[in-house]
Parts: sequence; C-alpha cells; structure tokens
Amino acid sequence: MQQLIQQLKRIDRKGYKAYNDIRGTFTFSSFRLHMDHIQADPYASPSRARVVVQHRQLHIDPDLYEQGHRNVAFTDYVARAVGKEIRKQNAQKSLFIDRPGQEILERTAVVCDRDKIDIRLSIHLPARGRTIMGEEARKLLTEKLPAIIEQAVFNMNMDELRRHVALSDDQETLRAYVDDREALAFIADGSILPRASGVENRPLDPDSAIPFTSPETMAVTVSLPHYGELRGMLIPRGVHVIVGGGYHGKSTLLEALENGIYNHIDGDGRAYIVTTSSACKIRAEDGRGVTDVNISPFIGDLPNNKSTERFQTENASGSTSQATNIIESLEAGSRLLLIDEDTSATNFMIRDYRMQQLVAPDKEPITPFIDRVRDLYEEEGVSTIIVVGGTGDYFDVADTVTMMDEYRPFDVTDRAQAIVKIDESQRITHKAAPFTTKSRRIPEPKGFDARRGKKEKVDGWGKNTILYGRETIDLSAVEQCIDPSQTRAIARAVDFLAKKYVNGERSLGELLDIYERETAAGLDDLSPFKGKHPGDLARPRRFEIAAAINRLRTLSTRQ
Repeated sequence: MQQLIQQLKRIDRKGYKAYNDIRGTFTFSSFRLHMDHIQADPYASPSRARVVVQHRQLHIDPDLYEQGHRNVAFTDYVARAVGKEIRKQNAQKSLFIDRPGQEILERTAVVCDRDKIDIRLSIHLPARGRTIMGEEARKLLTEKLPAIIEQAVFNMNMDELRRHVALSDDQETLRAYVDDREALAFIADGSILPRASGVENRPLDPDSAIPFTSPETMAVTVSLPHYGELRGMLIPRGVHVIVGGGYHGKSTLLEALENGIYNHIDGDGRAYIVTTSSACKIRAEDGRGVTDVNISPFIGDLPNNKSTERFQTENASGSTSQATNIIESLEAGSRLLLIDEDTSATNFMIRDYRMQQLVAPDKEPITPFIDRVRDLYEEEGVSTIIVVGGTGDYFDVADTVTMMDEYRPFDVTDRAQAIVKIDESQRITHKAAPFTTKSRRIPEPKGFDARRGKKEKVDGWGKNTILYGRETIDLSAVEQCIDPSQTRAIARAVDFLAKKYVNGERSLGELLDIYERETAAGLDDLSPFKGKHPGDLARPRRFEIAAAINRLRTLSTRQ
C-alpha cells in the first residue's frame, strides 16, 4: 500500500495520463489490489480494478462456495455486500460494482475459486478538469476501499450468508423436483406475485398484496433440505390455460412464471416460484426483421406465391412475427411457450366461426395457434401456458384451466370441460400439414461484421439494445432478458461465436451448444480485453443469445 501512496503523491496535480503510473499490483495488509486498466481521461469509461482476497485469510467453510449453485449464491452475496458498503461509505460516485437486483444471476462482478475471491470494481479516478487529484485518489484507494472490503468481506455476516446459500439449495431442489416430474412450474403458497409498480421489480407491500394459495386439486408438498415441507401449485405438462376477468391477476401470474427461470432473493415474494429452464415468452413483434425462418406450420403461402418455408422480411407483421418467435424458440431448444393474448396478434391466436364463414379457407393463409397448440404438445412435446380472457374456444384444447379471481387461483378444468360438452364450439379446425420444427439454419460468416469505421463496436446499451458494428439489435420484445449486464454478455457472446465458431457449417443450435460448453466455467472468456476484467457481465440463456442473432438484420443463413 505504501508504494501506491508514494506514487499518488508523486503524480499529484500532473496531467491525467500520469495515472497510468499506478497500473499494476499493490499489496495491502489483507488483500491485493490489481489496477488492470486506467481510463484515458476523466470522461472515458472508468478504470478497472480487482481486489483479491485469499480464502485462508477468511476461514470460510469451503462447502459454502465450492458447488455450482452455491458458488453463484456465494458470489452474489459478496457482490451485494460490497455494493451495500460502497453506499454506506458514500463512495458510489467513484466506486462501482455490478450489484445484483431481485434475481440471483451468475455474474463476473465477483469470481470465487478454491483459493481466492476476486472482486471486480470500476473506479472513477478523481481529477479537477484533466489534472490529477492525488490526495483524493489516496483517500479513495487506501482508506475508503480498504474500509469497504474490511466490512463487506472480512466482517461478513455469516448467518446471512448461510441463509442465502441455504435458499439456493432449496431452490435447486425445487427445480429438480419440477424436472423429475416432467412438470412445467411450481408456485409456492404465500408467494407475492404483484410488483410494487410497472417499473419496479420489488414486491408489492405484503399488507396490500394477496398471497398465492394453490387450488387443492393442483397442490403438492415438496420436502426441501432447509425450509422443510413446502406446499404449492404444480403445473403439469401439456396445454395450461389461465383465465379470469380483467385486473384479476392473469398476466401477473404469467409474468411470475416467465421470471421463474431465475432464482430470486429472500423477501422478493418469488423465491419459491420455479419454471422449467427452457421456458420462452412469446409475443407479437411488429416490424422485426426475419431471416430464412420456416413459419409454414402457421402461415401458408402468402399472396404473389411468396413461400413461407424460408420466410424473410425487413418488417414482419404481428402474425408473422409471432410465428417466427415460436419457431426460433423451438430451434433454440425451448420446450415451454408462455403466451399472453394481450401481447399477441389476434388473427394469429384464433379465427372464430363467423369469420370462417365470411373469409374462405383458401383466402386465409394463417393456421391460428389454437389449431396448432395440441400438435405442438402431442407431436413435438412442447407445452404451452397461455393467458386467455376473450375466447372460450381454448377450452377445447386445454389439459388444465386455472381461473384467477382477485389474485386467487382456482382449478376450473372440470367446469371448462363441462362447458365444452354443453356448448360445443361451431368453429372449424383448420387442417394443415403435419407439424415439423426440424429447422437447421446455418449462419454464414458474412452476416457478422462488428466494424464501425476502423474500430469494432460491440456492447450492450441498457437492457434492450445491443450495438454490433453499424447495426442496432432491438431486444425490447425479449422479455426474459432482465438485466443490462445480461445484454452486455449477449453482445459479447454473439461476437465470441462470430469470431471463433461461425464458419458456414455449424447450425445455430450447434453454436448455442458451443456457447454453453465454452462458458461452463465462467463468462470471463467472453471478454476480448486482455488484462481488463469483464466485471459487468451476467449469464444469459441460450434463448436470449439466439434472439439477438435472429434480430441481427445483416444475418445470412442457409438451410
């Protein structure tokens, strides 16, 4: 540390570039500080630093961090603790860590192996104009930073940590329970589904919220290693329809299920809601680009004899975009579709009897989803959970029906089936060719160009946008991408695959398999910056990476 102090005194009041003199490694009493990258000027992206603490100095039980999901929970806890102390020290304008939110994601902010904890920080080194403020930098790096590490790491609340890791154990047990029973999702009794607001991810005040209670006919009890016996609703495979009046919680339930692919912190209200990991939210997405997607299972030949077996457009309609989103999700490996009629194209979801009478079958190229949802399950093994409020015709194809009434779920499957028998639908099932999703598109190298002028530009911008060369990829309709750090990782993953593995021979599915294999040990390899830690990445699923590639308007593929 003394070496760092002396260097900061020496460069005090010099030009900002003199900060490069502190690049390197400095030994403190309880950790090492690695200044990996120094920002070029006060207005550039912040400097990057790592604090490395050896486990032998902490005496933490290795069992708390050595296993896969426990390692994720442990590093998540450390990142939260460091972020909390940064705010306590009032250093949030100078020191940054990629602090987690309500979800527990694998992040590069903290990396833990058998020997050490590696804490990755971004630092705005202080300056007045372009002149170094050496004394302020000394206080920041040799007083505030050690105080933060001391409190967050060396005075870690071990009881809190153990509860955090124990919750992860329970969540993984619950996920295994759902998978072992080939079910779709589990929602625990007492869960708080509503959020505080439309732009707030924290739970609604428990005093205002109605806790979830499973219908008796769908209730199961799961034995968890730490929580013990937990009762909740188990949704089986097949076609599950959610109905109910407006503002009674239908979409809120679906939103909880689409976020159930992630673990959540205690107190979030959704800590014991789990959904099978391949679930994909599907919606209409007017205006998106489509490249060589076989949407013929849903859309027949269009006017002017335009084939839909290799459908391509710069500006998809609601129905063609929703069909595309389904086929692309299946191509990436999804076995569960989540659909809300509120964000769907009406003509894609259903065509009623009266419209069938008016518009002749040979004039309507769309096979509505209601006539394909059983095929998806029975022929392809793909289940669907769908929110419906405007048509009872979906009762004909449902395996189970849940009605939300003032945020309380009721199993109304028997009632729905009785209605089907008494009031038989007159609509005519659209007969179409056998369903097949055996698409194998092969991305070609020419479709990936990260250059913008003489430099490459690959980055995430907020939660919904990726900058890739001269192209902008819009992920606003990819609702299960929930964190800007995931978006950055998606951008890096696309570039990583494009540079190393896109060769005109590997299919998109094979590229996604490679991503999962190559990043199994962590996300650091996605960073192209040697010596600059990627401390701001969070793991995305293969489905969101596929979504980004599919929305790259320069994409070129062959079958």
